[in-house]
Amino acid sequence: MSYHDAFFRDTWVEVDLDRIAENVSNIKQHSGYENLYAVVKANAYGHGDVEVARAALDAGANMLAVAFLDEALNLRREIKDVPVLVMGAIRPQDIAVAAEQNIDITAHDLQWIEAAAGYSGVPANVHLKIDSGMHRIGVTNAESFNKACAMLDAEANLNLIGLFTHFATADGSVEHYQNQLNKVAEITDGTDLTRFKYVHQSNSAALLRHPQQPATNGGRLGISMYGLAPSDEFELPCELKQAFSLHSRITQVKRLYPGDKVGYGATYEVEEEMLVGVMPIGYADGWLRYHQDRPVEINGKQYPIVGRVCMDQTMVRVDESVQVGDQVDLLNDNLTVDAAAQDLNTINYEIVCSISDRVPRVYKRGGEKVSVRNDRFK
Repeated sequence: MSYHDAFFRDTWVEVDLDRIAENVSNIKQHSGYENLYAVVKANAYGHGDVEVARAALDAGANMLAVAFLDEALNLRREIKDVPVLVMGAIRPQDIAVAAEQNIDITAHDLQWIEAAAGYSGVPANVHLKIDSGMHRIGVTNAESFNKACAMLDAEANLNLIGLFTHFATADGSVEHYQNQLNKVAEITDGTDLTRFKYVHQSNSAALLRHPQQPATNGGRLGISMYGLAPSDEFELPCELKQAFSLHSRITQVKRLYPGDKVGYGATYEVEEEMLVGVMPIGYADGWLRYHQDRPVEINGKQYPIVGRVCMDQTMVRVDESVQVGDQVDLLNDNLTVDAAAQDLNTINYEIVCSISDRVPRVYKRGGEKVSVRNDRFK
């Protein structure tokens, strides 16, 4: 093993690439879309952008999407011949940077297009964003949409090839979802949408819950690609398999006695003789202090975290069966990402995105390790 394949602290994430691929394949088959963007922003929701992108493309996705230009440029270092879309706003002065790497960009309002006017570098592919009710970026009415199309059509080096929007409640309110669909129809009324090479509206929830929207040929697969449901408000049409698990090892076991106190603030007081195990993971790794009192799993048995989670270490109440070197599972098929999110009154997205790049990612296929990504030691 070379240093580049190694990590030197017993804390790591495992990402099951077979599960990523299965989720992508099943959702693409269910949705029936010709084009499927694998959304790998935020380092693929904490899973690893390049590794997940490759697995998704092998499984039937044919394009990639990210939030900002830096993420797209990172992908382009490794993945050369696949369309990559930056869904967020980029600075007009950076259009050439994107175009030179064949990265598609988003036009989101008239002011941006005016600033981009006269661009004379390598031709850039542009998608126009409609704000149909999410009220983030995007044009908001028919007048600005038509003017945006005309302004972009007048630019020789800005190729308007795509159109998209984003649904705020595809996993919840059907009424608001339908209102957004109606808004898109209203804004684009009188425009032949076949003029756009790509028209994509569905996010994960819409791909799973709703039929294809009119005049669309693509969707964007985000959270569900990772085996995590966008919400629990509707029944899934296909099984999702969680690809992410989080692990550590016991570095010390010690005996404590009544009156001993554990951790910062001495918030946990020992009431009877007990054993505490220590593992090298903490809030700097994204295992936040809110996880205090939550269970971990060691050798198939669950044990509670005691005391406050520290920056780099966490303590667990254990029994005589636990030894130094034993693997600790913090997230797995029993201790799911969804359960952690529910316990912390948050969403599954936040749990996986919070695990920092201090924690190496180990990639598996067929149950065997195929690669390691350690962003803190390259």
